[in-house]
Amino acid sequence: MNKVIVLGSINMDMVMETDRLPKVGETLLGESIDYYVGGKGANQAVAAARIGADVSLIGKIGDDTFGSKVYKHLENEKVDVSAVTSEKNIFTGVASIFKLKEDNAIVVLPGANMLLSAIEDALNKKIKAEDVLLTQLEIPTETVKKGLASAKDKGAITILNPAPYNEKVIDMLPFVDIITPNETEFEGLLGHSITDAEQFEKEMLKWSKANNTQLIVTRGGDGISYTMENDVITIPAEKVTVVDTTGAGDTFNGILAACLAKGMPISESVKISGKGASLSVTKLGAQTGMPTLTEVEAF
Repeated sequence: MNKVIVLGSINMDMVMETDRLPKVGETLLGESIDYYVGGKGANQAVAAARIGADVSLIGKIGDDTFGSKVYKHLENEKVDVSAVTSEKNIFTGVASIFKLKEDNAIVVLPGANMLLSAIEDALNKKIKAEDVLLTQLEIPTETVKKGLASAKDKGAITILNPAPYNEKVIDMLPFVDIITPNETEFEGLLGHSITDAEQFEKEMLKWSKANNTQLIVTRGGDGISYTMENDVITIPAEKVTVVDTTGAGDTFNGILAACLAKGMPISESVKISGKGASLSVTKLGAQTGMPTLTEVEAF
């Protein structure tokens, strides 16, 4: 079976529950705190591993307590972390998430993620033709571009999840086989907003042809749309009880990479990935909600 190589960020998420945010100079007593391994790279690697893919993660952690915990957690999830390196005198990436009754407020400190640069040796050891490279934009953009170009040169399938959106994505497109924005990120690619559903699909087809890139747009409650030759196909969203949407996009991308590594056609891969993402929102937490292969098959 071909491998999935994920190039991306690794964080420790601290979720603090509170009624409201403090004002400047104010101290509040919160209600609870939970710790979750996060970062889009780690999330997507776990999502792919949960459904049986052979997954390697290329990333960087700090030489601290969080780094050790993250490393052991990923090992337990059957992710190959031999290319996850530890950097001295820097902290592991941290996301401080203030969970309010109606919304969230988040502060992300990238830490070691922003020092991920020397990836050539890891890629040469890990990736070969027909493997799948999946990456995102929570690490330096030059590292992302370097990884995509190297994987493309080796004949691997390259997937870019352009989140959080960065205009430098345009320079990476020659090395991207599949790009997976959400609606807002796709509007970033276009450079303008879209309000009409019919126009949205026309813009998708036009953009995909102009850039010679397979386009898959995750659209929340409106499902998933993807380009196929001269058409746009939309898979309706599954009807589930939504508990927490955190990590749904990462679940989709990880499962998509795993399906393609198994040789599935894009139509089947998108369908299965959509079901996995729908399952993930029925549980609290990003990785805690990611389904196993058995759960996806049953669903």
